[in-house]
Amino acid sequence: MEEEGYVLRVLGLPIFVDMTTRTMRGSCPESEFILTKTAYFSRLSILHYLLDARKIVPTGRLVRPSDLKTGQIYLQGSHLLPLDQIAARFSCDPGGFLGQAARFCGERREYGDAAVELRPFPRVPVTFILWLEDDEFPARSYLLFDETCEQHLPPDILWSVAMLCSLAMLKR
Repeated sequence: MEEEGYVLRVLGLPIFVDMTTRTMRGSCPESEFILTKTAYFSRLSILHYLLDARKIVPTGRLVRPSDLKTGQIYLQGSHLLPLDQIAARFSCDPGGFLGQAARFCGERREYGDAAVELRPFPRVPVTFILWLEDDEFPARSYLLFDETCEQHLPPDILWSVAMLCSLAMLKR
């Protein structure tokens, strides 16, 4: 039987979406992490991206999740992103922060004390900025989307994408 489906890069890693068997699979430990440990966030997001993404390239203009049309979901309750955990883990370790992103094909960016761009999907970049702790301030981390993100995915799926990326940065 011949396979019919799509190969989609999720966090830079190939995920095969098999249309015949209606399954998804990866080929390395990190892609299996995407499909198993973060399945709640990844699987529906993958399908939405395949259905909804448009031929619009990212502009490079970054926006905070709270600046999106339904951005208030990122500010309270169970939708809070684990950015404090990312900051705590890498508070004095910019090399570890960059290395963690590299596991998921992240690319270094020039913001803060360390910054990386992950590509949860080809047209939906997510940028993490890390400010290291110092004598005055605790470490801080921020997540930013490209301004075109809402043209590719609905708000609830963008939150799932943000969680997927955050959990990738926290993976041990």
